[in-house]
Amino acid sequence: MIGTPTAENRTSSLLELCEESFSGKLIVVSNRGPLEYHISPEGDLQPRRGSGSVVTALSVLTNNIELTWVSSAMGDGDRRMAENSQGHSVRSQLHGQRLSAHFVVTTRRMYHKYYNILCNPLLWFLQHYMWSPPYTPNIDSNVYDAWENGYVPVNKAFAQAVAEEAKKSDAQMCVMIHDYHLYLVPEFLRAEVPNILIQHFIHIPWPNPTYWQLLPAYIRNTILRSLCKADVVGFQTNRDARSFLESCKTFLPEAVVDYSQRTIYIDNQTTMVKAYPLSINVEEVQQISTSPRAQEHEKRLKTLCGEKTIVRVDRTEPSKNIIRGFKAFETLLKRHPELQGRVKFLAFLVPSRTHIRQYERYLEETDLVVNNINNSLGSEDWKPITVFYENNYTQAIASMRLYDILIVNPIIDGMNLVAKEGPVVNTKNGVLILTESAGAYEQLTKGSLGVGSADIEGTMQAMYQALTMSQEERQHLNQLLVDSIKDEDVTEWLFRQLQDLKTLSY
Repeated sequence: MIGTPTAENRTSSLLELCEESFSGKLIVVSNRGPLEYHISPEGDLQPRRGSGSVVTALSVLTNNIELTWVSSAMGDGDRRMAENSQGHSVRSQLHGQRLSAHFVVTTRRMYHKYYNILCNPLLWFLQHYMWSPPYTPNIDSNVYDAWENGYVPVNKAFAQAVAEEAKKSDAQMCVMIHDYHLYLVPEFLRAEVPNILIQHFIHIPWPNPTYWQLLPAYIRNTILRSLCKADVVGFQTNRDARSFLESCKTFLPEAVVDYSQRTIYIDNQTTMVKAYPLSINVEEVQQISTSPRAQEHEKRLKTLCGEKTIVRVDRTEPSKNIIRGFKAFETLLKRHPELQGRVKFLAFLVPSRTHIRQYERYLEETDLVVNNINNSLGSEDWKPITVFYENNYTQAIASMRLYDILIVNPIIDGMNLVAKEGPVVNTKNGVLILTESAGAYEQLTKGSLGVGSADIEGTMQAMYQALTMSQEERQHLNQLLVDSIKDEDVTEWLFRQLQDLKTLSY
């Protein structure tokens, strides 16, 4: 019997596939890229590595094969570099990166409409079921304007930039487009370069058709028609893939949707709909967790732990459901007073999108709930909840070595990589509490305690179950998680996508 391939073997297979089929022929497209330029006090342009989940996930490609990455000019440095290069791609001078960066420059006003009105919050809120339909959203003239004069022209500018890069080579090019910012790129690009191979991967959930009806039909249907110009549309979960097929069936009457084959045929184009669950680089995360800097954080954090410690790591977004997690903990302490003084909750919360009023309000409400719990149940010697409001990834990784319980309870998530990072670094056979609506739950069901996202009582019961669970059962669940995460790491995620693209190439 052939065993499961090792991480090293999977990486070797991926790189062999890339060199054989995609080196110099691959274009990656995302709003934020892997290379940023900053202006020094002396006025020089200094390159730095970009950040973000897409950049991190694709680092194995940017470090090992030649490719072009098309992304927005995010700041003045990027804009100046784009001007200096006269709109052409720029070769990265950073060690380890084998890429050319092409910056898409749009006016700040256009970008504001595209990003701050259409992408966030409208599409992000809709795709995370965060609107309250009796009250929000309110699709007014500002939204219509942001679509016509923000989202559409920015997507068109991206498509033109990709077309310019693709036309530099006689070989058939493959383009991997990422996320909700760029839904219209496939249609614009297909019109410019008919034979290009297009994959569009969507990192966030895809709601059911009824929820999409909150949007004007012409916006919703334009998005669907454009995505159907891609050869492959990828999602995090099977649930999202099914929802997309149902959306096309519901809103595009001329589309032929095959649920068994997961294909859509429309306008002489067949689109494959696939699930590619995003994962992590296990070895890299483990190395970070034992680095000298992480060890310093861990030593300090140990002094804040209790006999048992609950940890959560999240951005301060309403979709992360942070307040219900705290309320479940409050219920636990009230229902089981013997745990007071013995259990601590450490929360590592990264402020996110604070310029959006809904996010600012949620952060205020979170802080209020924490203070109420600490004041009503705490004592001079024991504070139930300690919160770190900062963006410190190494500290967060260090904290996950120490948990007895890791709570990941988003209302809904495309994936949620915290649920995969925690188990592979934890040293205490900690228990993962995971909402069933998180994308990661599809993979991690057997090793986690599943809860409903709105179920405060059920989350409290899961906390108590985890705290009173035998060491043998904790070890068994943790091993199931670790084995699954290692078997389906980020290399496997990439390999499956590129394999499918290679099969489709012609």
